[in-house]
Amino acid sequence: MDYRRFIPNLCTSMNLVFGVCSILSTFCGDLIWGSVFILLALVADGLDGRTARFFGVASEMGKEMDSLCDLGSFGIAPGILAWAFVLHHYGAVGAAVVIFFAVCGMWRLARFNVNADVVHGYFMGLAIPAGGNLVAMSTLLFLSLHIDPLSFGWAYPVCMAVVGYLMVSHVHYPNFKGDGGEPVYAISKLFSLVFFVGILWYGHAAIFPAAAVAVFATYAAAGIINTVIARFAKEG
Repeated sequence: MDYRRFIPNLCTSMNLVFGVCSILSTFCGDLIWGSVFILLALVADGLDGRTARFFGVASEMGKEMDSLCDLGSFGIAPGILAWAFVLHHYGAVGAAVVIFFAVCGMWRLARFNVNADVVHGYFMGLAIPAGGNLVAMSTLLFLSLHIDPLSFGWAYPVCMAVVGYLMVSHVHYPNFKGDGGEPVYAISKLFSLVFFVGILWYGHAAIFPAAAVAVFATYAAAGIINTVIARFAKEG
């Protein structure tokens, strides 16, 4: 057995394993573990590419496996989790949001694979692992703080639909690899700091899920701000 290929493929497989565990936990009514497993899938997803590059065994097969696993763990599992948590209260609209989120995730992954040799220095649209974990960690935060999202009216389904749209949008998100991406403007950095601290302050009673939500929500929102500023800067 070639361990150099086995280890990255194992990490990729664990991504999907954790995604399936999330779905099973959700079906069993354990929404906390349903959320945590999606975060664990993110860890596995982060390790597979790094180990493949470390051992020099990156391949098209691995990329395809990664995309398929990502769709299950960050497109389907979060949708089922959100449905069980609150979206079932919204009937057909809630079901439409779940479907929309999963389809946007599929579209995002397909576009990323096609544009891999064209788009450099940034991600076009919110990465599906970030979108899926934003849904999962916000669910975990609400559960930890004993907050009923129904008290916010239609905010939850609207926000989840917006996250889905961000995945297929043309908003530019930094990839932090230092390979010539668009600059992150000072206003975006200031907004990110205030937004991040605000979420931590609001959810300080459940600091772990609050920190996770702060990371993903700040990244999602800051990309919008930075893209708008960049557009005005180019026009100016």
